[in-house]
Amino acid sequence: MMQKIQRFGGAMITPVMLFAFNGIILALSIALQNESIVGGLAAEGTFWTEAWGMIESAGWTVFDHMELLFVIGLPIGLAKKAQARAVMESFVIYMIWNTNINYILNTWDFGVDMSNVEEAIGVKEIGGIATLDTNLIGALLISGIAIYLHNRFYDTPMPEWLGIFSGSSFVVMLGFFLAIPLAFLTAWVWPPIQNVIFQLQDIMASSGTAGVGIYVFLERILLPTGLHHFIYQPFEFGPAAVEGGLLNYWFEHLSEIAVFDGSIREIFPQGGFMLQNASKSFYPLGIGAAFVATSKPEKRKKTLAIVVPTAATAMLAGITEPFEFTFLFLAPQLFAVHAVLSSIFAMTIYAFGIAGGFAANIGGITGVILPLVENHLNLIIIYFVTGIAFVFIYFFIFRWAILKFNIKTPGREETEEVHMYSKKEYKAKKAGGKTDTSSEEALSETAKKAVGFLAGLGGSENITDINNCTTRLRISVEDPEQLENDEFFKQYGAHGVVRNGKAIQVIVGMDVPKVREEFESRVESNTDG
Repeated sequence: MMQKIQRFGGAMITPVMLFAFNGIILALSIALQNESIVGGLAAEGTFWTEAWGMIESAGWTVFDHMELLFVIGLPIGLAKKAQARAVMESFVIYMIWNTNINYILNTWDFGVDMSNVEEAIGVKEIGGIATLDTNLIGALLISGIAIYLHNRFYDTPMPEWLGIFSGSSFVVMLGFFLAIPLAFLTAWVWPPIQNVIFQLQDIMASSGTAGVGIYVFLERILLPTGLHHFIYQPFEFGPAAVEGGLLNYWFEHLSEIAVFDGSIREIFPQGGFMLQNASKSFYPLGIGAAFVATSKPEKRKKTLAIVVPTAATAMLAGITEPFEFTFLFLAPQLFAVHAVLSSIFAMTIYAFGIAGGFAANIGGITGVILPLVENHLNLIIIYFVTGIAFVFIYFFIFRWAILKFNIKTPGREETEEVHMYSKKEYKAKKAGGKTDTSSEEALSETAKKAVGFLAGLGGSENITDINNCTTRLRISVEDPEQLENDEFFKQYGAHGVVRNGKAIQVIVGMDVPKVREEFESRVESNTDG
């Protein structure tokens, strides 16, 4: 069950990857239409304002159609075959379901006023259809059903004279009839559920500093399991804190938040549940410095070679998994300390009045710092001063713990690992396969990783399932005993390996989608080299 939940969480990251760029575009275009930042250029009716208005309008695309993105994105990660067809089936079934809801609400009385869609609470237009605003819950539910139908019935054999109704047609037919009772059920049960959600939103908004701390701690501590997606996504993209999700709300109200005279917490208390990323540009400095300071002198250069690129990735792009997993494998006890400190950092800045998507990386500077610098410079200063203070807190705590308990963090290993090479390692090194040469140089970097990881996982015959999330290649294997050690994977560019029975996670980095495609093609063609 845990493996299925992790697979589902990993599949949800596909559409999420689109939000970073569009968030930067939105924040930048909103800031550049602010007269307090660019002066008279932003006066109403100027070409400057109209041009950036167009860019802002385009930037809203992924946020305005978030449900559709998840309906389309989920089958890419969860369909076991013919993913492109599964995407089409999922979209069609979802739109049929929404069309049925529209007709039901306009025909029978379910207590929902459809006379004025723009003013109605709990109603939203999706793909031009006015329907109940089920947010990501409805999108994930219907997409999940469509994926199940696809995996179960896509290959159902049909008589030759009924061949036109096979494959995707059969899946959509089943979805068509299933969408009718599901639409009636949704019209009946969702409005009361919405009322409960609205009440929970009030509770979350009033949970204060402690609530924010618990939220950030859970999001961090669950990272190794992959379940952290189920903590932050209902808040950022779902209705857990505000209707439509925190990220969408932030950009919709960024202009009024920017000109508000009080603290951001006053006008947007729910924004505390966006602070899980606030420490990402600071703690890599503290932890990395502790690793370097405690390393052996003769290994200091090697330690720097590990720490610098992973810390830079975390600080500039906000992608911390490669950095966190580097020390998670070597010092898991320190990861719990890290989760606690991240929580304390979030609570500290929230107590000072900071809320929203604060981060010192590229996205945070354009999405928060630039738009807010005019009226909230004091909070920005507090954020950076607190962050720098926590760099030292991280450094001293980690340095003390490493030395006190003799933790074998990078650069403190007693000996270099030496082992005899196996046949699988030799095959991966030669990397022959379908190429015209047996030389590994003939392969791209992505292909080299795929070949090496496949060899380390026991070859094509040992692979039963393939998936990925932001930075990890998630694999299910038939026999875990066939796997090579972590050092084998690292020589092909992995940051480490998480082993949980037959569920294996290879920490790859941000190029994991490309590695997965290469890996998957070799498994499907039963080519290990």
